[in-house]
Amino acid sequence: MSQTNTAPLRQRALLTDEQLAHLPTHHPLKTAQTGESAMIRTLTGRSADHSPVWFMRQAGRSLPEYRQIREGIPMLDSCLNPELAAEITLQPVRRHGVDAAIFFSDIVIPMKLAGVGVDIVPGRGPVLDAPVRTLEDIKNLPELEDSALDPIRQAVALTVEQLGSTPLIGFAGAPFTVAAYMVEGGPSRDHLRPRTMMHANPEAWEALGQWAARTSAQFLAAQIEAGASAVQLFDSWAGSLGQADYRRFVQPHSAATLAAIEHYGVPRIHFGTGTAELLPAMLEAGADVIGVDYRLSLSEAQRRLGGGIVLQGNIDPALLASGWDALAAHTDSVLEEGRCAPAHVVNLGHGVPPTTDPTVLTRLVEYIHTQTRKAS
Repeated sequence: MSQTNTAPLRQRALLTDEQLAHLPTHHPLKTAQTGESAMIRTLTGRSADHSPVWFMRQAGRSLPEYRQIREGIPMLDSCLNPELAAEITLQPVRRHGVDAAIFFSDIVIPMKLAGVGVDIVPGRGPVLDAPVRTLEDIKNLPELEDSALDPIRQAVALTVEQLGSTPLIGFAGAPFTVAAYMVEGGPSRDHLRPRTMMHANPEAWEALGQWAARTSAQFLAAQIEAGASAVQLFDSWAGSLGQADYRRFVQPHSAATLAAIEHYGVPRIHFGTGTAELLPAMLEAGADVIGVDYRLSLSEAQRRLGGGIVLQGNIDPALLASGWDALAAHTDSVLEEGRCAPAHVVNLGHGVPPTTDPTVLTRLVEYIHTQTRKAS
């Protein structure tokens, strides 16, 4: 059984006046709308009256209202329609009562807005018109113009206006995952091409990593400035890397993305799948909160991280379809494990499967809130 963590908290507790000065006057952290919410209190290492919960991919195919509103509309078009993106972002907050919204978008949106030919092919995923595999290819990549991010700012502003005291979490793909898609030209099981490129053409890899880091940082900054109260950097494919390659070829670019938004002071969550061996390096990249996938216990993650780290996770998505008794028992175990951290945001250890019964998620949120609510 896990024990309450007593290691010194390594996460700053509050935004400083200098950090707040970088946020626009209407920002919900500046107007005190979201700063005292359970989610932001927890992400910043402070106690809350209950453990907050949100789900990766909570806005998506598990919801019938999502499938209805997106019928006949391509994925990237949905992401770039501010009214539609805002509505999709809000749907799970209304239905489930989660403690935060996650901005509805896709990791290839910055690429698309920069002018790179990419689309999301149903049943396959992101596919580029042409892979990016040489230094010349990378030198010819267009830069992301600030004005191209206006639809993102509009969608975030529309969302935040309706969320009130519920915070919005912004989102971007980490540089390795973005670069891996670009080198492969589409999805891959093993990411051999980017892993080969790191060693065969390190100059080209460095240039591509820098490009991906810049665009991801711009994407996050636009969301923060428009009202996001926290952000998550999502590294879908980093689990394909060994620690040496991660530290040499990937960590500097993730660190550059996170450093570029540090001055805003919003909590920065870093999450990857299959990254149990990389957690200390991911923390060193500059994250404030570490997301843990379902493969590793929270107590072991905390041990590997050295203690005092705010954690997010890590209910196994497979348990959502296993029946309530099994799910409740597993959730109890995760909540107990979360006591090893100074603060714990409850989430899945990966995204919501499309086949999930949404009533299960609603019941799970209510259960977590009930189980963790502190007596007044």
